[in-house]
Amino acid sequence: MIFSEKNTPRWIIFLIDITICLGSLLLAYLVRFNFRIPEIEMERWMFAIPALIIVRAGSFLISRIYQGIIRYTSTRDALRVFYTVTTGSATLAVSNVISYQFIGIYLVPFSIIIIDYFTTVFSLTAFRILVKTVYMEIKNPSRDKKSVIIYGAGESGVITKRTLDRDAGSRYKVIAFTDDDISKNGKTLEGIRIYNAGSDLEDLLRSNHVAHLILSIQNISPLRKQHIVDKCLAFDVNVLHVPPVSNWINGELSFRQIRNIKIEDLLERAPIRLDMDTLREQLQGKTVLITGAAGSIGSEIVRQVLPFTPQYVIALDQAESPLYELELEIREKFGFTHFETVVGDIRQQDRMKRVFDAFRPQVVFHAAAYKHVPVMEQNPSEAILTNVQGTRILADLSNAYGVEKFVMVSTDKAVNPTSVMGATKRIAEIYCQALNKNSTTRFVTTRFGNVLDSNGSVIPRFKKQIEEGGPVTVTHPDVTRYFMTIPEACQLVLEAGAIGKGGEIFIFDMGQSIRITDLAMKMIRLSGLIPGKDIQIVYTGLRPGEKIFEELLTESETSLPTYHEKILVAKVREYDFKSIEKDIDQLISLFRAQDNPSIVRKMKNIVPEFVSCNSEYEKLDVEEVKKVPHG
Repeated sequence: MIFSEKNTPRWIIFLIDITICLGSLLLAYLVRFNFRIPEIEMERWMFAIPALIIVRAGSFLISRIYQGIIRYTSTRDALRVFYTVTTGSATLAVSNVISYQFIGIYLVPFSIIIIDYFTTVFSLTAFRILVKTVYMEIKNPSRDKKSVIIYGAGESGVITKRTLDRDAGSRYKVIAFTDDDISKNGKTLEGIRIYNAGSDLEDLLRSNHVAHLILSIQNISPLRKQHIVDKCLAFDVNVLHVPPVSNWINGELSFRQIRNIKIEDLLERAPIRLDMDTLREQLQGKTVLITGAAGSIGSEIVRQVLPFTPQYVIALDQAESPLYELELEIREKFGFTHFETVVGDIRQQDRMKRVFDAFRPQVVFHAAAYKHVPVMEQNPSEAILTNVQGTRILADLSNAYGVEKFVMVSTDKAVNPTSVMGATKRIAEIYCQALNKNSTTRFVTTRFGNVLDSNGSVIPRFKKQIEEGGPVTVTHPDVTRYFMTIPEACQLVLEAGAIGKGGEIFIFDMGQSIRITDLAMKMIRLSGLIPGKDIQIVYTGLRPGEKIFEELLTESETSLPTYHEKILVAKVREYDFKSIEKDIDQLISLFRAQDNPSIVRKMKNIVPEFVSCNSEYEKLDVEEVKKVPHG
């Protein structure tokens, strides 16, 4: 019954505990008298046994140690046993003194009380551990348990092991700890040997059938994390990680919180060093307008601006529901009340003028834009209206209302654009840079690549495809992209905005470009599946306007360093403001006719490096080539 799934009646546990106490008393007498108990001591048992039963039973009833579920005994249960037995033995000792004063004899010799105390604590604890061990072995035989390695032989590693041990349904057995600290190599922790993660990990994975490696430490560098995961994936070992302590339930780690590592965890980079004083100088006490505030980048800029205590924050977007959710988050999570959501279209001059009239922003972060390359390739008239006309309206109003700084969020797709979307962003860059020469407002542009987990990005798409059983679709075997995390990108936007003097186009250090096929394969493996067997990868061909690889600079552009190692200044061709203003007027006037080829032709005229790729507009490039005289 004790080893069954059903809970044993508590009165049975109570009787077992009392029986153990009587056995401990007998053992104490045997040990005290070298296993030959004198007759006179045997006669005193008529006092000792009742006294012991009364005291132990009373202490058990008060502490209720018999009510614990034995098969789930924990350290807390062992402590309760210790405190209960200690209290009982102390009571016996006091009773001894009282009985000697009144009847002239000791109920139990003091030496017996001391020996009995230790044997009782040991026996009650051992009984519980034995039941738990046997129960877990019956339910989860060792041969059926999955082998686990814990990376990190510190406090977090110990907590992780204990979490696995107490979870009877986990079916896991920790076979090794690994750690980068060489001084721990060869030592043991909780009876498990510690191995060096650098030199021994690969041998451990090769020589043992390891199911999981659990990353228990939080401060591991992203590069080291990638290295460990790559080793594990080579041996088909699943990688899990322990969440930060702040996410533990009531300060205690639960097995269910130990989750599979995500691809985002592997693409993270070292924390960015920000110039907090410069940022505070730019934002503290200022009214800040953020366009596209309901989007991935815009909403994160809102969150990152708040710690610098701006006087007022205006979050502008067309998307009503996400904007409302952002407002709830800001008020409930951040407790920031000087915040207003504005539903509006940046393409509407009158609406934007009303916003500037009402709030008089001093700093503008412009993140609103259409960004999906294939969609904009099919809708160039909408692309120019939002990305070009919308940006011009905001830039002109910023100039007219004396905004101190206007920071535009651009994209690497504006470099040697092959798509309508990229070309519209390049035209917007040109306009802001040209306007800067004739304005007291400092116009700053920031350029970066794809951000992880942003709306419509490749990673959420791959996740969904894997969850549905595949296939995972990749456009081209050789396609590569740059990636940043959303917080990292927004931190650099704030930093670039703070250091910008006006007219610069800042580009960010995006690290190494990532082959999308490799990304897909790693995501499949991190899901515990095998590419080509469990999940197929299918190549669908480049979509309209897409490049095989992205660039951050054109061949004619160079870059200059800034004080921040992750931010560079692009040296780009400069345009005359009157000329670009006239070109944009002509471009926007084409919207009414809805003649897409004419719109794209004009864009190519403004941005000569705009050469369409995998698009119906490639024929316009052929036309241009034919116009060039030969010979």
